[in-house]
Amino acid sequence: MQRIAAVNPAVAEGKAKQLLDGVKAKIGMTPNLMKTLATAPAALEAYLNFGAALATGKLDAKFREQMALAVAQANSCEYCLSAHSAIGKMVGLKPEEIATSREAHSADAKRDAGLQFVQALVVQRGMVSDQAVAHVRAAGFSDGDIAEIVANVAVNIFTNYFNHVARTDVDFPRVAVAMETTSVA
Repeated sequence: MQRIAAVNPAVAEGKAKQLLDGVKAKIGMTPNLMKTLATAPAALEAYLNFGAALATGKLDAKFREQMALAVAQANSCEYCLSAHSAIGKMVGLKPEEIATSREAHSADAKRDAGLQFVQALVVQRGMVSDQAVAHVRAAGFSDGDIAEIVANVAVNIFTNYFNHVARTDVDFPRVAVAMETTSVA
């Protein structure tokens, strides 16, 4: 059961209404995450602005979704796994790319190194080794790219943690945190 009540956009007022109306106008729906964050309009505005700024960076939408999936899996966030699996499909990720992203892997060597770095950031709480930084650089990520990776991890950790606290009702096709494993004979 959801622990923080979502704001009903039909009765929202002030800044919350403005922000929720903007979300609906932009994406055609108002996800429960946004409605729940709207209980604190400053938090919703910060989240939206952070995401909008990162969308203008060098890292493309597919890679941003792959990072979101890796972070959500590492943090066991069912809401974000569900949302980013759906969004990932919308930006062109194939089902196998969604699955491997959750494992912090990619068939593309550069993205694989980036996702491994993402996972290290989450698991090691940002205290990554010199070797991890050298590895992601060697894969072709610039210092600016690394800064954007850290920023993407941060915004995704925020939503993961918020959803854990709020127990936000999943309003996307549900994706379980537990992953199916396949054995190779």
